[in-house]
Amino acid sequence: MKYFTLLLIVILAAAGLLFFNEDEQHSNAPLTGLPWQIDILPDGHTRVFGITLGRTTLDEVIELQGNDLDLAIIAAPQEAGTLEAYYSHHSFGPITGKLILILDIAPEILAAMRERGYQDGGTRRYHLHPDDLPVAFQAPVRIINFLPSLNLDEEIAQARFGTPAEIIQFNEQQKNLLYPEKGLDLILNADGKDVLQYLPPGDFSQHRTQLQQLSAAGK
Repeated sequence: MKYFTLLLIVILAAAGLLFFNEDEQHSNAPLTGLPWQIDILPDGHTRVFGITLGRTTLDEVIELQGNDLDLAIIAAPQEAGTLEAYYSHHSFGPITGKLILILDIAPEILAAMRERGYQDGGTRRYHLHPDDLPVAFQAPVRIINFLPSLNLDEEIAQARFGTPAEIIQFNEQQKNLLYPEKGLDLILNADGKDVLQYLPPGDFSQHRTQLQQLSAAGK
């Protein structure tokens, strides 16, 4: 029985990789909203999963993606933290994974929200007071982190996203494939915890500098 279960897992994993590599032309209707479909708008903004970074509010995201999310400030004791909306299981066509949206909100407003928030079962998670929810819903999405259920590798990544402008190798476990024009930092981890991080292209130079500094510090 255990051999049958193992075989089933292998078959499902292979089917998932096929979905990630297959062209949309095999479907009667073209798929949209896939991780590699990054629209670069005339004004320089980027749009992925139907979300325009710096413009689309959390309220608008909920209309697109549903309200099955967890909204909280994530912060260590000595950190300012970030306001994040977390979808624990989400799908874009055949691709599934976890979706984390980091919202753009002024530091002083975020600090006040944290003071009014409350914790339950975690030292880094602050749930918002109900009075702060309307403000949070109007905050635009600044960064998108998508954690695919499937393990990626460099060959698959480049087949879908193209040749990166730069690859930063942190260690044997992690490398970052950088696509500045698309605002994409594709993080490959040997342990399978891959992350597709979408940022505004205008913020990418600073992001790249921070990665280079962290990489140099770790060597």
